[in-house]
Parts: sequence; C-alpha cells; structure tokens
Amino acid sequence: MNDTLAHLPRAFADKTVLVLGDVMLDRFIYGAVDRISPEAPVPVIAVEKETAMLGGAGNVARNVAALGAKAVLIGLVGQDEAGAALRGMIDVEHGLDAELVTDAVRRTTEKVRYISGAHQMLRVDREDRGPGDGAALLAAFKARLPAADVVVLSDYAKGVLTPEVVRGAIDAARAAGKPVIVDPKSRDFARYDGATLIKPNRKEAAEATGVVDNSDEASEEAGAAILAMAPGLEAALITRGGAGMTLSVRGQPHVHLPATAVEVFDVSGAGDTVAATLALAVAAGASLADAAHLANLAGGLVVAKLGTDVVTAAELTARAGSAQGEPGEIKIADRDHAVEIVEGWRARGLKVGFTNGCFDLLHPGHVSLLSQAKAACDRLIVGLNTDASVSKLKGPTRPVQKEQGRATVLASLSSVDLVVLFDEDTPLTLIKAFRPDVLVKGADYTVETVVGSDVVLGYGGKVVLAELKQGQSTTNLIARMNS
Repeated sequence: MNDTLAHLPRAFADKTVLVLGDVMLDRFIYGAVDRISPEAPVPVIAVEKETAMLGGAGNVARNVAALGAKAVLIGLVGQDEAGAALRGMIDVEHGLDAELVTDAVRRTTEKVRYISGAHQMLRVDREDRGPGDGAALLAAFKARLPAADVVVLSDYAKGVLTPEVVRGAIDAARAAGKPVIVDPKSRDFARYDGATLIKPNRKEAAEATGVVDNSDEASEEAGAAILAMAPGLEAALITRGGAGMTLSVRGQPHVHLPATAVEVFDVSGAGDTVAATLALAVAAGASLADAAHLANLAGGLVVAKLGTDVVTAAELTARAGSAQGEPGEIKIADRDHAVEIVEGWRARGLKVGFTNGCFDLLHPGHVSLLSQAKAACDRLIVGLNTDASVSKLKGPTRPVQKEQGRATVLASLSSVDLVVLFDEDTPLTLIKAFRPDVLVKGADYTVETVVGSDVVLGYGGKVVLAELKQGQSTTNLIARMNS
C-alpha cells in the first residue's frame, strides 16, 4: 500500500468513462416472511418496500458518477415501461449521460429480487438475449469516444456486446489511445483481445480456462492462461470472492490481493463497483497494480451495503486512508449518508443505538458510557456537537479540540460504529432521522429529561441510562489543566 491510493479518488472529478454494455433495470422488493403459503410449501412475503435502480452496465455508470466522475452510458432498451423507467433514472442522475438505442421488438432487461431480512428469497428475470442493433450501438459509441478518458465494456450476455460490437469498440478505443476495461461474460476471452485489462470472476475464469481451483497458485495459472488466449491483452484481474483478487500483468509477477470486506451482506453489483473503480484509477494515471488495490478496497466497501449499491469518492478515500493508519475516518459520515448506512443496518435486522455529546477531551467516563451504549445494541451512532454548538453550550473557550479531531478519536473506538456531527442545540433532528431502537444517556438524566426520549418511546424503542464513573468530568479536567 502507498500514499497514492488515498489521493487517487481526488483525481476522478475531471475524468469521463464511456460505458458500453447491457443496461438493465434492477428492482428490489423487500418484505417480511412470517408464514408458509397454504397453497404450496413456499414462503409468503408481505411486501413493505419496493425500489428500482440502474443495473448491469447502468450500475457501472452509476458507480462512476458516485465516485465523482462523469459517466456516458451506451446501451439498448425496449419500447416498454422498464425502458422508460431507466431513461427517467438517467435524467435525474448527477454526472450520468446516456445514449440508449431503442429496439421496439425486444424487452428491456429487468431483474426483480425479493428480499426478506438479510436473505434474497427469489429473483425473476425478464429479458431477450438476441443481438441488438450493433451498427447503431457502435455509431453512438464512436461519437462519444473522443471525449472519454477510458472505456468500460460491461458484458452481461444480453445481446449488446456481440463479437462484432466488441471488436469494433476495442479497435476504435485503442486507435484513439483510450484504455479499455472489460467485465466479461463470454467464455471466449480471445474476443476481448486488445483490451487493457479483463476482469473475470472466479467462475468466469474457470469456465474460460478450465482451472477450477481457487488457490493462489491456480489463480496464477488461470491468469497466465487468459493472457495466452489474447496476445494483445495487457492484464487479467480475477476476482475470487472471499479469497480476494489475483492480478496478472504481462511480463510481471502475479499479485495477490486479500479480501478487504469486514462484513459481507450483499454481493449484488460488486463487480460493477470494481470495474468502475479500475477504470477511473487507470484514467487518473495509476499503475494497474495500484488500480487493482483501490478497486479491491471499493469492492470490500460495497459488499457490506444493501442491494445494488455504490461507493462514493469520500468513502473510498477514507477506506484507503484507513488502510494506511487512519482507522477512524471511515466511520465519520454526514447526515444523509448516515441515514443510508442506518437503513442498511436495519434491513439486516441489526439493533441501532444512539448517544450524543461534546466529547471534548475523551476520558474514562466517556469510554465507559460508550461501552455500555454499545452493549445495548448491535450498531452505535454517536451524535457529536460541532465546534459552534459546543461554544454555544460551554462558552467561548470550548471546545479544546476541533470537531474533526474529536470525531476521529471517537471513530477509532471499537464501541463506536458511526459518528455524525450536528450543529443544533440538541440531537433531536438526528434522533428523528435515524429512529434508533435504543437511546442512551448518562444516569445523571432521567428518562423524561433525555432529549428525544418521547420520540423513541413513542415508536416502541428503549431508553437506557448508563452508569457514570465518579469523578470524571471534562470541565473539571480542563480546570485542573489550567491551574
């Protein structure tokens, strides 16, 4: 790991990624399962929420935009409701532009996933796999190519990336001096010859090479076999799930990257996140090894999220910094991002706790309170007063430590899962936004005097009063220091 990784995402902002491939609509239907159907031995899902988002090549483009760059998406849709929904999503997605070829005789590819708790119960696919209008797709691709810094071919075998389209796109991109990242589906990797890097998963690599073992040695063998299939290919990156990744660059030693996910919840769309990050890192001038390292970190972040999600530049910068000795920063989030994180926790059935304070000089009393708070829940959020808020509450000589320093110290504690700054006099707005299952304050309060207790108790939550360690006070500590 080197310092380059933490700085790379900052170079993404002025880059453009041209994504060509199979665009699809991902629908997620969430609900509770508490009985078996009397009609057949199948679970009954009581639907609670439905969401829809760009999938396939569209999810690659969405990840590019989330990472702060510009994405241009070329794909194929039908003249149907799903196609119209995709166009509407693209119109409102910041940083994403598209030219979608409409085919009136085929359906827009659509995947519908039914999810209960932490489990995907069923997936329903609606699709046509026949070849699309290759000439129109290539024309749109070539028209947008001059403004692109890098190309991603996102192949889901739904009819867009035919051999002719693949060959035309790679040849045009390389003639224009643009790197090409391929996320393959075909077993014939020779069709991607001339690309910069191909990124198969373990199953795809095994089908193409016949090397089925997932050991480091077998992955090196598979990487070498892939490069032998396509003499013009520069590198292969095999993603190996929990075993990490193996990078094989022509003429260089193989590199093995361990998996970075602390917690795996949902692998949906993880390959798209890796492809987008690879492309942007290469466009930013990173070596293939550094690009693979950063993409590995991005993949570890996204599998801990719910559904087909994305990784932001801020998250990736924090994660890269975390790998280099700043472990706390990844836990610090703004309010909107924190709400998304909490929704993911809650969808996994995790109990969410909340406490708040100034935490100006962290002392054993604070540590004890936070430990008791974490013992009452699965994930603990700490609402932290901003500098302006602390000064208003404590006087002009406070805080002693600036808000970013206080947040970093808190986030370094194993008992704290998320730190969110707030500028108001009380954390009531945060409590209403997060709807914690458990609200924790010190025993110097009563349940009635804890801000937000009426809200939490009102929806069935719990208020916990933590025991205080005697003689521990930030104000007294500062007074002793000053004397």
